[in-house]
Amino acid sequence: MKPKIYDISPKISPRLGVFPGDVAFSRQVAMSFAGGDHLELSSITTTLHLGAHADAPSHYHGGAETIEKRPLGRYMGRAQVVRVKGLKPGERVMPAHMRVEVLSPRILFDTQSFPDPEKWNSDFNSLSPELLTFLADQGVTLVGIDTPSVDPEDCKSLDSHQVLFKRDLSVLEGLVLKEVPEGHYTLIALPLALEGADASPVRAVLLPSMPGFPEF
Repeated sequence: MKPKIYDISPKISPRLGVFPGDVAFSRQVAMSFAGGDHLELSSITTTLHLGAHADAPSHYHGGAETIEKRPLGRYMGRAQVVRVKGLKPGERVMPAHMRVEVLSPRILFDTQSFPDPEKWNSDFNSLSPELLTFLADQGVTLVGIDTPSVDPEDCKSLDSHQVLFKRDLSVLEGLVLKEVPEGHYTLIALPLALEGADASPVRAVLLPSMPGFPEF
């Protein structure tokens, strides 16, 4: 029996929700077999903060690293899926909501507060600065969440993003974790080497836990 691969990235299409005012995904076809051409050729226009994506520090702190400079080892290796229950709409996840021991350098939070990536809801849950500080103190190097942002939609101060910068935490947003049981996995979610970019979409997957998988 083949091991199960959990694809934790939403399908990218024009229907995929983006932050209000951001650039939705679109695909333009330049050549096609249907149009009598000898090949299929297309281009896309989109925000880089699309579906499952990795933010670069330059997104939330002036002069910080852009996405192609981030260490790739952050985005692959041991990961722990943590399901958070009982949150109110719009509430931030606090350290007190952690009901399991932190046993991985990558923690992915399933809040179930953004259930349909194609239907935007503004009252999704996010991560508190206190939680991110707590996780960094535990040796965590990457956090992920199943909502569009680690800060609330209307937060201009980006308090949690600023903790990401201060503690050099990598981040994945927009994951789809509702079908993934809590527990331990091997994460692969590599961002593209987009020169000077503030983020990159990723194809994030979880594989069965591989005890011998190296930490880079």
